Amino acid sequence: MRVFIFTKKSLVFTFSIIFIITIVLLSSLSLATEFHNANTASDNFMENVSNLIKGKEKIAYLTFDDGPSLVTSKILDILNKENVKASFFVIGKSVEAHPEIVKRAYDEGHYIANHTYSHNNSILYKSSESFLNEIKKTDIAIGKAIGVDGYSSSIFRFPNGFMSPQYKAKKKEMAKLLSQMNYAYIDWNCLNNDSIKKYTSSQLLNNLKKSSKNKNTLVILMHDTKDVSNSSLALEDSIEYLKSEGYSFRNFYSIVNNLK
Repeated sequence: MRVFIFTKKSLVFTFSIIFIITIVLLSSLSLATEFHNANTASDNFMENVSNLIKGKEKIAYLTFDDGPSLVTSKILDILNKENVKASFFVIGKSVEAHPEIVKRAYDEGHYIANHTYSHNNSILYKSSESFLNEIKKTDIAIGKAIGVDGYSSSIFRFPNGFMSPQYKAKKKEMAKLLSQMNYAYIDWNCLNNDSIKKYTSSQLLNNLKKSSKNKNTLVILMHDTKDVSNSSLALEDSIEYLKSEGYSFRNFYSIVNNLK
């Protein structure tokens, strides 16, 4: 039978090793738990954004793409008058051209989301690096405009929407990159067709009425430009119509703050 004799020095050494191993194991467990919780929160955020239009409440999310432009200021005036908060999917290069408009939108409580830097599909889908650069440059431009360092839009809209068949395989690939960045992407389930062809204000309103029929939660696509039709001309009537149909208005702060 072997007899082990422990000296004071060896006991101190042994307990030191045990202590270090215990700390390392506890730290690893803590990090694993934090990582799991972060992933779960991220997954919940993206799932809730993607399921937004399945909501049963009559909620309208007004979203405006492709700005900012001079039309954005008119839209902000109307939103302020109607006490409605919207979400703006901005283009980075336009943010750099009109930072004061983005700052005003942000200061007035509207959500500023990411719609790429160039809105140019050939640049956007050139590579993973190019895609990420388009998003990061836009967030940097927004951050500078609104005075928030390290701004992350958190919500992204693909040019022409994810549902569009254009670049479908690339979009699926880039959607994985968005997930890794804790970004969610969103399309729409209601629109007034202001980017399709030239419509009068009454035609834009009628298009909205048809598109919103028999739907509860609405994510409404409009544009804060006048490249084709000018939605600002029909916006006040559109808001009044939606209010008359029992819709309340929210922007994406309600989901980013509550679910992320």
